[in-house]
Amino acid sequence: MNKVIQREMIVPNMHLLEVEAPEIASKIRPGQFVIVRPAEDGERIPLSVADWDSEKGTVTIVFMEVGASTGQLAALKAGDVLPTCVGPLGNATETGKYGTVMLVAGCYGIGSMYPVARELKALGNKIITVVEARSSYLLYWLTRYVPVSDKVFSITRDGSQGLKGHVGRLADLIHGLPNAPDRVIVNGCTYLMAHTSEVTAGMGIPTVVNLNPIMIDGTGMCGVCRVTVGGKVKFACVDGPEFDGHAVDWKEFLARRKQYVDEETLFFRHSEPKPAIHKEGKCNA
Repeated sequence: MNKVIQREMIVPNMHLLEVEAPEIASKIRPGQFVIVRPAEDGERIPLSVADWDSEKGTVTIVFMEVGASTGQLAALKAGDVLPTCVGPLGNATETGKYGTVMLVAGCYGIGSMYPVARELKALGNKIITVVEARSSYLLYWLTRYVPVSDKVFSITRDGSQGLKGHVGRLADLIHGLPNAPDRVIVNGCTYLMAHTSEVTAGMGIPTVVNLNPIMIDGTGMCGVCRVTVGGKVKFACVDGPEFDGHAVDWKEFLARRKQYVDEETLFFRHSEPKPAIHKEGKCNA
């Protein structure tokens, strides 16, 4: 059992959840994830960790409320308990002195990219952070990124902040820099990761993506999280979650992400209480 320290909606449909997990907090590294279960009979949900405090023994998760299970998470209050919080799982982000690193994040990825930025900056890299959302009111944590970034850019679909458009504007942004980044790391929805990889492939920039397929045990036993990378089958939970974005079979990945949409819709219709999902805060797959 893991006690909930706080849970708050930070922008529509996006929630911050801080829980007591001292063993995880003492070992977690940027890029790793945990699996949580909101109820004893609930779904196991893999979620990237956005921050942690080893002294307090807590981990912080930023997640998007998209259905019944995440709706249960979003209903938690301080003092409640999570039946399951397992981790740290997966491999940590490969960090080193690369030169200039561009971090591209959207949706829940804005939260989980933060510790990556912090560590890469501490290693002496120049950090260019790019955050993407439908509108300015869906952006969050920008003030956290300022101390760990050399530049922070935003892209919004409606043009309410930063560049107007979607991740396709990334090419314009890169061309406007004195020098192209030496490495790009992406975290967010499938659309964001796939299209960023498409843009950087044409520029020859090494690109790392954080894949979030459907997952059950998180230790490589079930094979549910298999993805095809470079023509080979990989398990996101133990081989990832980070992979070469230029080698991922994105068509297959998106199809597998959507394979249980009908079942999820049926479960959502019969769940009580219904999650309070804001349509304007929805993200792509």
